[in-house]
Amino acid sequence: MDIRSFKSGVFRKQYEYRSFTPELIDHQWIISEPKVNQLLSQADRKLGELNAFSFLIPDVDFFIKMHIAKEATLSSRIEGTQTSFDEAIQKEDYINPEKKDDWQEVHNYIDAMNFAIQQLDSLPLSNRLLKDTHRKLLSGVRGTHKQPGDFRLSQNWIGGASLKDAAFIPPHFSEIPDLMSDLEKFLNNEDLYVPPLIKVALAHYQFETIHPFLDGNGRLGRLLITLYLVSNQILSKPTLYLSDFFERNRNLYYDNLMLVRTRDDLTQWITFFLVGVLETAQNSINTFHSILALRKAVEEGKIITLGKRAPLAMKLLKYLYTKPIVDANEVSEYLEVTISTSHRLIQDLQRLEILQEQTGFKRNRIFIFEDYLKLFR
Repeated sequence: MDIRSFKSGVFRKQYEYRSFTPELIDHQWIISEPKVNQLLSQADRKLGELNAFSFLIPDVDFFIKMHIAKEATLSSRIEGTQTSFDEAIQKEDYINPEKKDDWQEVHNYIDAMNFAIQQLDSLPLSNRLLKDTHRKLLSGVRGTHKQPGDFRLSQNWIGGASLKDAAFIPPHFSEIPDLMSDLEKFLNNEDLYVPPLIKVALAHYQFETIHPFLDGNGRLGRLLITLYLVSNQILSKPTLYLSDFFERNRNLYYDNLMLVRTRDDLTQWITFFLVGVLETAQNSINTFHSILALRKAVEEGKIITLGKRAPLAMKLLKYLYTKPIVDANEVSEYLEVTISTSHRLIQDLQRLEILQEQTGFKRNRIFIFEDYLKLFR
């Protein structure tokens, strides 16, 4: 099917409302739109450039943890949480009690992402994996009573206070098994000659349209994008996250998804998606370039001046690459040194202008690797 000839589905009459049943997508697709093909070529090249950093940067997993934390913060923010990126990477002890629920939702996303990436070593990208990841996502937070890990058995809706004024009503729950089975087959069908970025754009649209769970669909649908790229070895590491682009263009994100359902305009959605891939990949490349420059300046220009204390300081620095906001107790525990040694080491890094004290207090002080953290803000 040519994407320009796409028919998105039908609205079905239910009791006092109409739900939308999307067309199945596990079939061959043709991209005849020149603009889409040009964007696809550009996005493919940019992803290849981004993927190279997974091999060029030593200890790249340190920095990927920060990317995951940023993705978790922004994807959750789209759904209404108020946790900032700085808060997301702090210990729970320092989080305002009124914000702890939001903080926990972000950390559930981080745990869910790490869990899903690990599971890809032994499981295909499947409904089983999506259900298991969904269970992690909603564990112990708002939504914990909304069937975590199971497809919904009742009607949900998007926007509005009820079914009567909803902006969009996904398919009836009785249709979900067949729709999700089709999506699973599409994701794993190696006989389809569909470019990976087109395939994942279609899969994300279809998942969000099916809305198979009672809660957490937006977050899981965005996580699905990264899982697909990693599982199909388009990316060797999870380095691309589109939630930043979707969050900054939130209205366009929702509008373009709706245009597919109401006007069959798949071309506009795919165009928007590919622009997001291009922009996000370039931003990630810029971040990695900045990381390399900062790492060289700090490790070769500053840490080396500490002499015999340099190896311990280097070990701490690697920890700061994964968690750039720390306190003395945390440093002591991680490095397995006394608290006095921890304080002296932190003072060394303050003197070298690597760490800055954040609170202004004499006790319970928090230290921040500001030059590094701002690369991800």
